[in-house]
Amino acid sequence: MDNAQLIKRICEAALLRGEFTLRSGRKSKYYLDKYLFETQPDILAALGVLFAGRVEKGKVDRVAGAELGGIPLVTAASMATGLPSVLIRNQKKDYGTAKQLEGKLDRGDRVVIVEDIATTGGQVLEAAKVLRDCGAVVVKIVAVIDRQEGARENIEGAGFKFESLFTKTDLGIDE
Repeated sequence: MDNAQLIKRICEAALLRGEFTLRSGRKSKYYLDKYLFETQPDILAALGVLFAGRVEKGKVDRVAGAELGGIPLVTAASMATGLPSVLIRNQKKDYGTAKQLEGKLDRGDRVVIVEDIATTGGQVLEAAKVLRDCGAVVVKIVAVIDRQEGARENIEGAGFKFESLFTKTDLGIDE
């Protein structure tokens, strides 16, 4: 699937119009329901290939994604790159191993975080902090879609490299 076909599939599957409140608290006339596109195997497979193209071979040890929306994406990225993945919980478990990270992560590991939709970047910055606190080096953060509402500025302002596969402009969204 080429980029134009993928954009069309994402919009068909997940672009909703109406009145919505975003995680940031801001109101929006559109909503990209990540779970509607992340549960489609053709879309996930295509995204995995695009994520793999953003991972420099030999310069990254692992790919990571935060629950819940990042889990299917990091799985697709892991399969497409052949790199192991790390799953980041929103908070530590209070039972069993009481971990906030699942999967193997060694101090100094170079990691690319995959993200679904970046609005302000708040959630992915929390995930990046968890990885850094565990001794990982966050090489970059790659989102499927940048809503172009400050995520890039906030993520880069926090010292991380940011890329997106698509922007709201690419999707033809003009709010």
